[in-house]
Amino acid sequence: MSVQRLIAALVAALLAGCGPATAATGESGPAAARHAPSRSYPVGIRQFVLDPDGPRPLPVTVWYPAGPADRGPVGGPAGPVVRAAAPVAAGRFPVVVYSHGLRSLPDLHAPLTSRWAAAGFVVAAPTFPRTNLRARDFTRADVRNQPADGWRLIRHLVGLDTRRGDPLAGHLDVARFAAAGHSAGGFTTAGMFTSGHSARLRSGIVLAGGGLAGSFAGPAAPLLFVHGAADPIVPESVGRAAYQRSPGPAVFLSLPGQGHGEYLTPGRPGFAQVLATTTDFLRWTLYDDPAALRRLPADALLAGTTTLTTRALPG
Repeated sequence: MSVQRLIAALVAALLAGCGPATAATGESGPAAARHAPSRSYPVGIRQFVLDPDGPRPLPVTVWYPAGPADRGPVGGPAGPVVRAAAPVAAGRFPVVVYSHGLRSLPDLHAPLTSRWAAAGFVVAAPTFPRTNLRARDFTRADVRNQPADGWRLIRHLVGLDTRRGDPLAGHLDVARFAAAGHSAGGFTTAGMFTSGHSARLRSGIVLAGGGLAGSFAGPAAPLLFVHGAADPIVPESVGRAAYQRSPGPAVFLSLPGQGHGEYLTPGRPGFAQVLATTTDFLRWTLYDDPAALRRLPADALLAGTTTLTTRALPG
């Protein structure tokens, strides 16, 4: 597919209603734990507003591992136990910036984001000002501004980690970020991987999305694409074109017969495979966990439900 046709396809997908970034300064930061967590955590949740008096105030929902990890209920098949303002678990945790789609909200993605937090990640999800479910001046065109919002949030979290008195201070591994998002949030995620992006951003997960202009031009980073093969809003071909454009290690998880995101609902076909694959991917790329990479193909595949394509993975 030519560049011109690819861009046209991406714009068309966004206009159908798919529901250059500024790099963070400084590359130094504390190292992540040497080993990925071996147990699940209960989950805490908090909210704050980034730049409340600025031109683009950004409400943010944060799910995080709560402590102590070896006491109290953790959760079960219905999902982790989530407590507002729970104390943060001991240690430092990599961070995932999660972007919602058009006419959506971070809370609607909690079945996935809270489970990532239970697995040992801090997940920070902005509510974008002009594409969220309750936006008074909704416009799809604002998606092009959202990658910069994602980077603004990363910079804020880097500073927050050293802010005396903040509950998350000292608990964020600010050298290890991933970006993830669904639909328009997937395009937003791709748009954060532009030329010169900070090495803090180590990997990305694009759910039912594709690339924006300038995506995948920066330092190569592992990327995971998840797409329903029968998606009527963002065709799978758009996601596969982005997969082919990405320069580094890449994984494409396809769900035959599925649409724009039903596989993100617990209990629906494919949810268990999507959760396991994304968690393995995050453990591999943010915790340097080679065992998670080895598990990923088996965790991703279920006959009749998923197919898997990979490129340039280690080993």
